[in-house]
Amino acid sequence: MNNITKMKILKPVNEVFEAFVDPSKIGNFWFSTSSERWEQGKTITLRYDEYDAKGDIKINEIELNKKIVFHWGANAEGHRVTITLNELGNSESIIEIAEEGFNENDENIISQMLDNKEGWVYMLTCLKGYLEYGVNLRASLLH
Repeated sequence: MNNITKMKILKPVNEVFEAFVDPSKIGNFWFSTSSERWEQGKTITLRYDEYDAKGDIKINEIELNKKIVFHWGANAEGHRVTITLNELGNSESIIEIAEEGFNENDENIISQMLDNKEGWVYMLTCLKGYLEYGVNLRASLLH
């Protein structure tokens, strides 16, 4: 079962792509830090300093300015996430995040999917704020 989230960003796809893969930029909208530049085959350690938490993702596929595919967990464990970037022209992009790997037989699937959807919407909102307006909204949402 998939969870799909989309948002329009008023920037060209190359700027959006770089925001994800460049460790000096990701802290402006998503994680506090990224261990290194995202490249196919690498395992990247991501940190949330606010929660004293870290986790690994395995980059499965990268297509420059078009797509990023990764698994949460260094050993391709967990959910598979595909970030697709589509240029609309006039420096506008549609960013789509598809997350798959939910267990349809899990009695908590609805709450898991809603929780994850909330996270993706929040991250994309922070990305939009960062790229379009230069504001850092990351870590502003309280649970």
